[in-house]
Amino acid sequence: MSKRRLAAIVAVLAVLPAAGCGFGAGGSTGDVTLTVTRDYGAESLHTGAAQEKASEGDTVMRLLQRTYDVKTRYGGGFVQSIDGLAGGRENGHRADWFYYVNGIEAPVGAAEHRVVAGEDVWWDHHEWDAAQRVPAVVGSFPEPFASGSEGKRFPVRLVCVGDAARSCDEVDKRLGDAGVKELSRATLEQSGGKEVLRVLVGRWAEVRRDPIARGLERGPQASGVFARPTPTGDAIALLDSSGRTVRTLHAGGGLVAASSGQEQAPTWIVTGTDDVGVAAAAAALTQERLKQHFALAVDAGRDVPLPVDETAAAP
Repeated sequence: MSKRRLAAIVAVLAVLPAAGCGFGAGGSTGDVTLTVTRDYGAESLHTGAAQEKASEGDTVMRLLQRTYDVKTRYGGGFVQSIDGLAGGRENGHRADWFYYVNGIEAPVGAAEHRVVAGEDVWWDHHEWDAAQRVPAVVGSFPEPFASGSEGKRFPVRLVCVGDAARSCDEVDKRLGDAGVKELSRATLEQSGGKEVLRVLVGRWAEVRRDPIARGLERGPQASGVFARPTPTGDAIALLDSSGRTVRTLHAGGGLVAASSGQEQAPTWIVTGTDDVGVAAAAAALTQERLKQHFALAVDAGRDVPLPVDETAAAP
């Protein structure tokens, strides 16, 4: 475990006693979706996503413990294993459990985060040598657009870049169908901030002008996305969980991914090598196609979950 992750865990545990005061079983507040997977969503534990009843005062940890055999470390604030699948070393690489709420990496420990009715809680066990942090994922769509975070909806800024008007209209419609009510069009120069979600739509050569998007060119260690576009935008390398290029998108290739900067809400990126690729990415913005994927590429009409499973990758 890196010093950085250990320091973060210690910081979380320091506040657990105060955060835990008053946590007790209360009346039901509604359903919460609980998903537990491994290898970046590639394999579900048991039956995959399930609706669980949340009670007043419930935490993410308590919700998990009601359904799974959970072993913890560091005073109960850090999940060490779920149903026998433990953190540590896997195939010579560091691996641990991580969790996301409405597609956003949780900033606090599971014993501290109180669940809110309607939330989508996703635990995934994966290697993290190539990406110590994955700040946002697309596999909980229509979250975080539908209900935001901790019961508070975020306004959404749709940024149409270049000649992507038709694809941008497609994304606008799909977000509207997902229940987004506070949606406005914006320019690329407008940053998101802590409580504004952005969706960038356009060819990579133009979308890359945004600093959050441009982080993808530095690889998953910088962006948390297992795709690395070229600065010219005519190719997008698709990476495995170790950060190695497995295949490359060229003409017609599309990508749906999410990332963020420090202290910012996620920025979603709907892009491609050309207009055809952008249209293919926009068409993929559905719950069915994005479900349990950290990011999604579209290659010649075929969906490619990211990171790429190298054992199943086409040449």
